[in-house]
Amino acid sequence: MDEHMKDAAVLQRVKQGYTTGARSLASRSIVGLARTRVTPNALTAAGVSLCLIASVLVYFEYRNEWFFYWAGAVLFVVGSILDILDGALARVGGKATPFGAFLDSTTDRVGEGAMLGAIALVFHRHAQPVALGLTFAAVVGSFLVSYTRSKAETLGLKGDVGVGSRAERVVVITGGLVLAPITLWLLVGAIALLTATAWITVLQRILFVRKQLRERP
Repeated sequence: MDEHMKDAAVLQRVKQGYTTGARSLASRSIVGLARTRVTPNALTAAGVSLCLIASVLVYFEYRNEWFFYWAGAVLFVVGSILDILDGALARVGGKATPFGAFLDSTTDRVGEGAMLGAIALVFHRHAQPVALGLTFAAVVGSFLVSYTRSKAETLGLKGDVGVGSRAERVVVITGGLVLAPITLWLLVGAIALLTATAWITVLQRILFVRKQLRERP
């Protein structure tokens, strides 16, 4: 039990390290963008559009695996980065609005859901029913990760713990797409990892919220 707790603590420290570094890099790069006329909503629209295009490209992997998987991976990463930078731009540029926050949260789910849907169709084409089922589980788990955080915050609590936040999911999906041309089983493995980390994160957030509620006077 102690070893598992130590492993979890190490993973949490690693996550905090690269999360802090990524946020610092994003903050520095967003300063120049804040001086332009680009709006957070424009970044949001561009991000989700690129993710949708990436999903279409992945669907056509049967025509040229290396090209369509890799092109889809590149566009998905760029779109996801834009979807992350829109929030930073809103904060730094003083352009944050309630509708912008709502739109950002909604389009996050659209872009990720579309990509997982395209991957599910690929698994269906290659007669991989188990992988197809894992992808559906990944979709539900990923959506619940965001929902549990949102619900916790509406209760005045923190809900941002866990090993499978959006940044990690983007990395896992992209890695699976890049490796998929070698063998489809690597993409299956990435989706299995995504599913496991998503549901572990949901459980972590449920337990964290329960802990906070018990500590309330």
